[in-house]
Amino acid sequence: MPGSNVVAVLAHGAWTDGSSWRRVVAGLRSKGVRAVAAPLPLTSLADDVAALDRTLELVDGPAVLVGHAYAGAVIASTADRKVASLVYVAALAPDEGETVADLFYRARPHPDAPQLGPDRHELIWLPEDAFARAFAQQATAEEQAELAAAQRPLAARSIGVPVGRPVWRDRPSWFLVAEEDRMIPAETQRFAAERMGAKVRTAPVDHMPMLTAPSVVTDIVLEAVREVDPGR
Repeated sequence: MPGSNVVAVLAHGAWTDGSSWRRVVAGLRSKGVRAVAAPLPLTSLADDVAALDRTLELVDGPAVLVGHAYAGAVIASTADRKVASLVYVAALAPDEGETVADLFYRARPHPDAPQLGPDRHELIWLPEDAFARAFAQQATAEEQAELAAAQRPLAARSIGVPVGRPVWRDRPSWFLVAEEDRMIPAETQRFAAERMGAKVRTAPVDHMPMLTAPSVVTDIVLEAVREVDPGR
């Protein structure tokens, strides 16, 4: 299959890192699409956008931004003109003037969702048992243990800052609604997707479909890539 000049730039959410995309990267590469994961520090929204922008500097040609969870706010906050479209994966998409927290707490949480709060360093950690109960309940026990052991905390200030005009107001967007998500209610995801005017795809997947259902994520990213590069 011929390669594409479109690059998928993948932004991870809280409590994970770029390795969370490894199965999607492999799926995209098998279809001739280059993918790169942006290493977000999770120290503030501004820091994360800056890290995304540094990654975009390395990209030639148009980019499809893919954001998971919290990173939905990150990918919508860049000003890089190479961005052709956006893909949201079980993500949060605050509108101008909203914070990530505003959207996260919009709907009643799932009964298995953990209670979250910052520690004395203003960092938010996910309780270890939450990885199996809510974060990736469809993953194997070994995968859940690995996620818990390698988690990276999110700075509380990252979710309390109002965002500016989001890029999704000016670019086409796709949204994978995770129907079995226990971290971000599917109701919240559908609300955001409809407000964005995104092309919505749904699947009975958990909060980490790039790990537990990578082909579902790969397919929606490929759909976005093909719209940018119709010759594929």
